[in-house]
Amino acid sequence: MNALRNKVQLIGRLGQDPKTINFDDGKSKVNFSIATNESYRNGEGDKIEKTQWHDVVAWGSLGEIMSQYLKKGAEIAIEGRLMYRTYDDSEGKTRYITEVVASDLLMLDKKPEEA
Repeated sequence: MNALRNKVQLIGRLGQDPKTINFDDGKSKVNFSIATNESYRNGEGDKIEKTQWHDVVAWGSLGEIMSQYLKKGAEIAIEGRLMYRTYDDSEGKTRYITEVVASDLLMLDKKPEEA
């Protein structure tokens, strides 16, 4: 059961193109957000749709692949772990961040037809 600790799987669409940050030590980090959707019927029978946004971070070769092949609107499945962090903004307020640190990727869009 240890393998099941702090594990998240999401299927959604990218809300923006991935952004790469390169560090002085040669490491790189890729950030983007994905939207997941759920729908259900309320007590009156009306269909309710909700969208949740998730911040995703990828490091190393997985991040390079994401940066190279993913674009805004692409549908993906990712697996990773949740990470929480805080920082103080320029006004001195503490900000809380929840991110999915990706460890695996599956691109779900169909491959474009060769011309």
